[in-house]
Amino acid sequence: METVETVFRMESPRVIAAVARVVRDVGIAEELAQDALVAALEQWPRDGVPDNPGAWLTTTARHRAVDLVRRRENYARKLAEIGRDLSETPAPPEPADPEDIDDDLLRLVFTACHPVLSAEARCALTLRLLGGLTTAEIARAYLVPEPTVAQRIVRAKRTLATRNVAFEVPYGPDREARLGSVLDVIYLIFNEGYAATAGDDWLRPGLCEDALRLARQLAGLMPKESEVHGLAALLEFQASRTSARTGPDGAPVLLKDQQRARWNRLLIARGVTALTHASATADGALGPYALQAAIAACHAHAPSYEETDWARIATLYGMLAARAPSPVVELNRAVAVSMAQGPEAALEIVDALGAVPALRDYHLLPSVRGDLLLRLGRTAEAKAEFERAASLTHNTRERELLLGRAAAL
Repeated sequence: METVETVFRMESPRVIAAVARVVRDVGIAEELAQDALVAALEQWPRDGVPDNPGAWLTTTARHRAVDLVRRRENYARKLAEIGRDLSETPAPPEPADPEDIDDDLLRLVFTACHPVLSAEARCALTLRLLGGLTTAEIARAYLVPEPTVAQRIVRAKRTLATRNVAFEVPYGPDREARLGSVLDVIYLIFNEGYAATAGDDWLRPGLCEDALRLARQLAGLMPKESEVHGLAALLEFQASRTSARTGPDGAPVLLKDQQRARWNRLLIARGVTALTHASATADGALGPYALQAAIAACHAHAPSYEETDWARIATLYGMLAARAPSPVVELNRAVAVSMAQGPEAALEIVDALGAVPALRDYHLLPSVRGDLLLRLGRTAEAKAEFERAASLTHNTRERELLLGRAAAL
């Protein structure tokens, strides 16, 4: 059971994308993927996990499409479109347009980011379909109630179906109109892989790899878009630290404790190149993703945590807050301020954020506050903050880390 669920969580985005390419409806595609999961739960424990579980799930989902379409009256329109022999019908040929995106996952991102959906619905739906996140995990990532996310996803799929939104890649102005949302969801998918909101593992490398690949493809497809290069640079820099972010037992390793010799220099070099492109193509000031990439570059070039140019990072976070204000950005700025100016100055920022409703249950707020209090010698208060942070996180590894810090005090 656990093996099947793990495989499905990793493979479901590709299954949904492959089936959506055929049925041209992401809602139906997700249902077919779920049907394939049920079949796997029935067969794999008895017959064993197939050599290529992703291909097995995709094939099963395609076969299930025939039965499902024929059985349900409300799928009659789709039946007329895709024919009565779906399982034996090859995928339609791809157009030869040089700007065409020959990737089902990226095509699914652009489809889910259609302008008929609200910005919030686009991100929630894409995280559900491509990130494989549950409704609860998406709610925690957005710092909003779970029922709100559930409604967004349901309405988004219904809207795509009723508006007959095609499973395709837009061109020209339509593509540019969706680009911001596409960048946002690729970034959120990467973040879920970089620091999972829930589960037993701190990292989900598959999500990071998918997001990084999509960002690289976009950069090649849209070479004149500064923010596309900015996102690619940011993900390259972040991904370069992956091997140093966990210990031999899978436990998280904080940035200040990471062995920088284990950082991937090739990915850092790719990040530098992408950031250079972002700067060269920027129309005026750098955008939010390019600014975050510049912050990541400061870490990548620093010989050690203490030797990092924290003053520059604090300045860059100030610029980022002006371009894309967010309580999370302000919390990150507080960390940089604590290193550049001392923990007292940062504590004022963090205490002010305590009144922000969106951060009420955000575990990193008490975690940062605990670290500042510890540096100020207020040990008992720091211990309480680490314990509170541990109670708020839903990731087992992160909870263990925070409880360990509390216990050490």
